[in-house]
Amino acid sequence: MPNKNRKNLSMTQQEYQQFQTKHETKRPVAKNIIKAFLVGGIICTIGQAVQLFYIYNFNFTEATAGNPTVATMVFFAMLLTGFGVYDRLAQFAGAGSAVPVTGFGNAVISAAIEHRTEGFVLGVGSNMFKLAGSVILFGTFSAFVVALIKTILMKWGGF
Repeated sequence: MPNKNRKNLSMTQQEYQQFQTKHETKRPVAKNIIKAFLVGGIICTIGQAVQLFYIYNFNFTEATAGNPTVATMVFFAMLLTGFGVYDRLAQFAGAGSAVPVTGFGNAVISAAIEHRTEGFVLGVGSNMFKLAGSVILFGTFSAFVVALIKTILMKWGGF
């Protein structure tokens, strides 16, 4: 904390801040960044392998292989979450497992698993998209805005 803020504090507050600073757990930021980068990279490499599988075995193009690849990766994440593997991976990798599309699958199925005792309709059905619903909403809205801007630029911008 800057020294200018410490002038206004009483002696006990200053002592407490020094105690807190001394005993605060230092986060291994560099280590966490490396773990997130490596795990996120491995997830993306697996996604690329799945996409190539669809391209070479089912005659998809690069443009059309994206949707089944995303669906497969989300399915894998949901399956691994159901077996408890993805949660351990998330504890280890942090954002490296949450940022790729597999994090979306994990968020959806985690809420469903957590509320399954409340029944299929009121438990699983109503709680499944609590976290993921905002992602779907803002993703859909963002796609609409981008498409609208593109349409305006194409029609009136002469592009």
